Amino acid sequence: MKLLLLSLLSSMCSLQAQNTVSFEEGMMSPAATLNNIEWLAGHWKGEAFGGIAEEIWSPPADGSMMFSFRLLDKGEVSFYEFGHLIEIDGTLILQLKHFDANLSGWEERDENIEFRLIKIEENKFYFDDFTIERISDKEINMHVEVGEEDGTSNEVTFNYHRQ
Repeated sequence: MKLLLLSLLSSMCSLQAQNTVSFEEGMMSPAATLNNIEWLAGHWKGEAFGGIAEEIWSPPADGSMMFSFRLLDKGEVSFYEFGHLIEIDGTLILQLKHFDANLSGWEERDENIEFRLIKIEENKFYFDDFTIERISDKEINMHVEVGEEDGTSNEVTFNYHRQ
């Protein structure tokens, strides 16, 4: 059911040029701290999957930035994500969990989805199949590789504006 929902949602979203990279065996994460990405803190909103996507990021504190995400479609919550960016061993890792509208978790209780930092460019932070791009102080893109039921994947871009 969840894979079907993600597949349906990804087919409804516009696809962009390749902006994500995958972590491969032997890669090393670059040095980074939350100070490098503190500009992400704030309330962001945009259109995605035929609805409204919203993210709220806290400022860095004690080695983490927490966030919440929700997708609103036809006046209802489709799903949530909760997670954080954390500093570990001199680099950054993005971890998250998905929840249905009723807060039933998609991942097992002790599991989460983890995105390792791969590289940093001037305005882009490349995590494993997930890129955060700063367009300006008021606009960002998040590029995410979304898996399909048939084993393929598509890159989906979320364009957000600061609220």
